Amino acid sequence: VCITVTLLDGLVLARSIFNHSMNYRSVVILGKATVVKDAEEKLKALRLLSEHILPGRWAESRLPNERELKATFVLRVPITEFSAKVRQGPPIDDEEDYDFKTWAGVVPLETVARPPIPDARCNPAIPVPAYAAAYSRKRG
Repeated sequence: VCITVTLLDGLVLARSIFNHSMNYRSVVILGKATVVKDAEEKLKALRLLSEHILPGRWAESRLPNERELKATFVLRVPITEFSAKVRQGPPIDDEEDYDFKTWAGVVPLETVARPPIPDARCNPAIPVPAYAAAYSRKRG
């Protein structure tokens, strides 16, 4: 299988439309996928993923039932090959375009965690858990 992840960090606006670009970080991973069939191993993988994203959430949530586990595929992918690519920095214009009278630069982009919004059917007596209220991810 091929797994690709790209994070878009900015829009790069050059003086020429042809030289517009994006700042990004990207990785491509290749490997032979196998389906994890053992229920305990599958649960362990789902727990590890959940805890990586929101530590503490697994213990406070209803665990997957048998029907949900059957409907969920977990893949094991040993990495056999990978590549990474990064583009960062200002626009690179053709020399003759630097005199063109238009703004050029970078519009930085980021994904930001905002304050939690409770579900409309959530009991208002249940407080927002600390791991959700303080959620943030380090960039980079």
